[in-house]
Amino acid sequence: MGKQYIVDDLAELLKVIPPELKEQLEKMDQLSELLEVVLDLGRKPEARFPNSYLYLSEEPVTKEQINYVVLRIGDFGPDHRAGITRTLHRISCLVNRRGEIIGLTLRVGRAVFGTVDIIRDVIETGKSILLMGKPGVGKTTMLREVARVLADDLNKRVIVVDTSNEIAGDGDIPHPAIGRARRMQVPTPELQHEVMIEAVENHMPEVIIIDEIGRELEVMAARTIAERGVQLVATAHGNTLENLIQNPTLCDLVGGIQAVTLSDEEARFRGTQKTVLERRAPPTFEVLVEIKDRETLAIHHDVAETVDKLLRDIPPQPEIRRRSGKGEVEVEKPEKVETKIEVETPPSRPIKPERINIFPYGVSRDRLERAIHDMNLSATITRNLSEAHAVVTIKSQEKRKPQLLIQAQVQKVPVYVLRNNTSSQIRTFLRKVYGLPEREWDSRVMEKTEEMIFKVLKTHQPIELPPEPPPIRRLQHEMIEKYGLYSESRGEEPFRRVVIFPSSSKK
Repeated sequence: MGKQYIVDDLAELLKVIPPELKEQLEKMDQLSELLEVVLDLGRKPEARFPNSYLYLSEEPVTKEQINYVVLRIGDFGPDHRAGITRTLHRISCLVNRRGEIIGLTLRVGRAVFGTVDIIRDVIETGKSILLMGKPGVGKTTMLREVARVLADDLNKRVIVVDTSNEIAGDGDIPHPAIGRARRMQVPTPELQHEVMIEAVENHMPEVIIIDEIGRELEVMAARTIAERGVQLVATAHGNTLENLIQNPTLCDLVGGIQAVTLSDEEARFRGTQKTVLERRAPPTFEVLVEIKDRETLAIHHDVAETVDKLLRDIPPQPEIRRRSGKGEVEVEKPEKVETKIEVETPPSRPIKPERINIFPYGVSRDRLERAIHDMNLSATITRNLSEAHAVVTIKSQEKRKPQLLIQAQVQKVPVYVLRNNTSSQIRTFLRKVYGLPEREWDSRVMEKTEEMIFKVLKTHQPIELPPEPPPIRRLQHEMIEKYGLYSESRGEEPFRRVVIFPSSSKK
């Protein structure tokens, strides 16, 4: 793991501060940790640090001191922000009702090289990544380093959409901290979404870097960009994924939320109302990184899965990464519960219980009962998942990953997925559960058919056989004909079956 080093251009910031205040700043031992200088008219000037603040003078700030700074920096934009050319420092102003500047916040901008090493493997996947965290925790610093690494080390075409010039600094020439990445400036914050789309349409980027997605139009632009196959790396307002879900404007970044109505069966299983919240669409950002502090990250590697769990009141388990004092990264992986639903293959031997309890989900109970009866199997259909030895569902249900099927997997109950809800598929499932080879089952059907033939020969009365697939019916017709009897198929698939008639009552 590479060692971090910092470029802060602090001397350039000190040049614009009134001399009497600059002198006090230069005497401070912790100057390298300075976050910002606050100059509010009529109040004591402050120097703020991560966990403290100090007054630079006992005298209140004057109008002349504010003007001293304003004359030495760039012009303020509509967002009341300005900068110092070729630096990352940001100066924000407070104005009165007449538009006069009555306060300044001079925030130190630092380029920290090496800070992105802690998530470099995530960045290299090409997935879209959203960074979140409280103000001042280092989101923009990390975003800046991401742009440099992707452009210089991975040779990607990177565009930085820079609102208020916060990522690449003030002036027309971007700060070296973003490397070979190109920078598109945003005239006003309200136009950020237009510049995002323009970047894709005009400059063919492989990666777009965005700071502070906060408006609905920017959310929509981000989804449009992601759907075009461009990797997005951005920050958003909020500290955690839970904050984002609760934000009606930004929740679409993680798939959006909608109310859905559950079936009676699933609502009973969940113990919820029939109407619940579920994710509406795939997330715009596949990975979300919560920056807890400058040395600690919580990474949600699968945003879709995490959002689904949160909506079902299941606490998320992100991967925690910490940077030690020696620069090494310690990774704390969550205890993962396997929730993937897989199609079961035929067991090597029948399931042990004498009577098997089967839980159908989306499968016709009537067809399942008929198949169990016709195949003369010792199975019971249960409504209680905890009693089930096997669960059977259909592919359209399995694709939705409903909570009931996930819970079955957690409880290690085999889940069998059928292509469709037909009798033949249900019978195939039963053969798998009981470990019956196809040929063995065919033999049992034909034995039952022969038994019915003998009954017709004895009683001279027609007998209707259970529904079977076409290959089995063909064999039944051949066998019946060998005994000198007549047969015909009746009904529609999948309930088409053979009827045996005495030869004297041929119809």
